[in-house]
Amino acid sequence: MTSIQRRSIPTLGPLHPPNVEKHAVKPSIARHVQIRVSDPLDHSVQAILHEPHSYNAMQASYDLSTFLFKLTGLRGIYTSLADKLAVLLSIPCIRLDYRQPGTTQCCIFDILGAFTYLSRHFSSSRFVLVGWSFGGAPCFTVASREPQRVRGVATIASQTAGTVGITKLAPRPVLLLHGTGDRVLSYLCAKSLYHEYGTEGQREMELYEGDDHGLTMNAPEAEQRIFKFVARCLELESLLDREVSDKARQDLVESREERIREMEMGRDLEGGEKI
Repeated sequence: MTSIQRRSIPTLGPLHPPNVEKHAVKPSIARHVQIRVSDPLDHSVQAILHEPHSYNAMQASYDLSTFLFKLTGLRGIYTSLADKLAVLLSIPCIRLDYRQPGTTQCCIFDILGAFTYLSRHFSSSRFVLVGWSFGGAPCFTVASREPQRVRGVATIASQTAGTVGITKLAPRPVLLLHGTGDRVLSYLCAKSLYHEYGTEGQREMELYEGDDHGLTMNAPEAEQRIFKFVARCLELESLLDREVSDKARQDLVESREERIREMEMGRDLEGGEKI
């Protein structure tokens, strides 16, 4: 395995969205963590953990369905989505910073390391993966290898390269979001993945007219869609009353320019990608 180029902690992105307090939304308990990765060289991967305020370690062994592993990019839509899941559904979330973005096998070790971390610290046994752009590839790969632990996969503007794992995902649900104005990866990628998944399970696809690679024009709607998808995957639909659903759609960033700037600062668009 090649040497690992780690990012410094400050580049991982903000712990919370900029306008969370303005909307009277109590932010999660968020902090930087180092997760041990059991690969041939025993590395560690950096991440941001969002922990619910209501987490009770004594209940963890009895109520495992309330825990989630969420794999995402670090900025943009993901900061507010992680806060919403942790606060409104009491689901621990990890925003994982891949050690080698674009290298599927290395990223698989990163994901499995996060599984172990959440299992040890929160007794988590059920996970939902959310991946953006390249992130679709390792998410589908891990899901295909972990049929008991991974309960569903959602992707935003996923590539099709390295996503053969989606053919083994059914009957577990999949959610595919893509903007028709994406100039990095065509929305035809979502259509292709929708077809590859097959007809035996629960597949959903949402194409946002004219939107870009980061769904910066429809971020609040996309967040709510993923939020509800996660709840269904983890059998938490009973918590989706009107108040919770409305809060899941709140825009905690309020600026498309800010979303783009955050992704650029976090190097989430590295590799020549542009919005």
